[in-house]
Amino acid sequence: MNKIAIIGGGASGLMAALFAARTGANVTIYEHNNSVGKKILASGNGRCNIINTTATYEDYAGADPQFVTYALKQLNFHYFEKFCHSIGLLLDIKDDGRCYPLSNEAKSVLIALKSAVSEAGVKIITDTKVTALTKQDSHFTVQTDQGKQSYNNVLIATGSEAAPQLGATADGYTFARAFGHEILPTYPSLVQLHLNSKNHHKMAGVKTTAEVTLFIDNKSNTKVTGDILFAAYGISGLAILDISQRASNALLHKQRVSIALNLLPRYDRASLVSVIEKLFASVPKHDVHTALCGLLPAKIITYLLEDAVVALSTTVSTLNPKEIKKIAHLIGEWKFDVIDTHGFKHAEVSGGGVSTAQVNNKTMESKIIEGLYFSGEVLDIVGKRGGYNFNFAWASGMIAGKEMGK
Repeated sequence: MNKIAIIGGGASGLMAALFAARTGANVTIYEHNNSVGKKILASGNGRCNIINTTATYEDYAGADPQFVTYALKQLNFHYFEKFCHSIGLLLDIKDDGRCYPLSNEAKSVLIALKSAVSEAGVKIITDTKVTALTKQDSHFTVQTDQGKQSYNNVLIATGSEAAPQLGATADGYTFARAFGHEILPTYPSLVQLHLNSKNHHKMAGVKTTAEVTLFIDNKSNTKVTGDILFAAYGISGLAILDISQRASNALLHKQRVSIALNLLPRYDRASLVSVIEKLFASVPKHDVHTALCGLLPAKIITYLLEDAVVALSTTVSTLNPKEIKKIAHLIGEWKFDVIDTHGFKHAEVSGGGVSTAQVNNKTMESKIIEGLYFSGEVLDIVGKRGGYNFNFAWASGMIAGKEMGK
């Protein structure tokens, strides 16, 4: 009988196990946590953004983002929705392409997957760490702290180093490297950023909407609009997570990284000057801090005015045109240097990993070692926020499972 070992019981590992077992193979999942699917449960703030209907290779980063194209075509949304229905999972499809379980609970996703995997006859071994993986002739030996077993095919679906509190490790990279695979440097993604500023910690807890422009080596790289949240370490919010992959990768390569915040993106620069002038004209006796409280959060105004070198107590009628333009300029382009990310512990996913140049994109099998497969986040593929990382996890897992079961 075809014996298959899957190292890692996350999204791609469970998907692979199900499709492999449905071919009649004898499938065992090794999971070092006390249960499978911990990152599934934690995803989407416990709601699980399970997939995105719009995914293409342009939603991914890595040395070769087009590596995902074949997998995404094999598991297109129509196919995935039918698959979900087949395991008792209904979806709530949003207008922007994001999908959630209709229950709005990540637990529903894991319950459905675990039930399907169990019915298919997959053996799940938890609380068991794989300590070594070797191959002799046509068989692999999986060594654990409980002993060793022999298998025909092995899938490394161990994920990345992101979220170690959920059991994430670099074990998959270690196994891959031992078989001669190149590991591209890893870095946190979908993660908060640390700022080099004397005031960001004083604004901790302040949330607003802004247009965020990422600069790499002083050149504008990407621009997104969304919420931002100042924190003791720097800055967070969905807009920050959206630029974090590029920022983190640039920091990894020792490039200079900075962000510019447009705190009132609805106005262009000329319009904003006019708006402020009219505002000040309507309340000529107000101090500048009080007057601007109708536009921006009070704490932000305090430190923005400090950077503009305008005293908070200045009466607005005494401000000259140059000072008003300086205030408007900072509201539209308040710059901060980025010096670090908030680390793997706070990252949702990781960039870098096993080089896709050494993996067959149509089978997920190693080009170096016959019978060795990879799926999900252990590979050098990282998606945008919005369900894209699950897209690739499900798709690559399905392909690997089918191929191993042949």
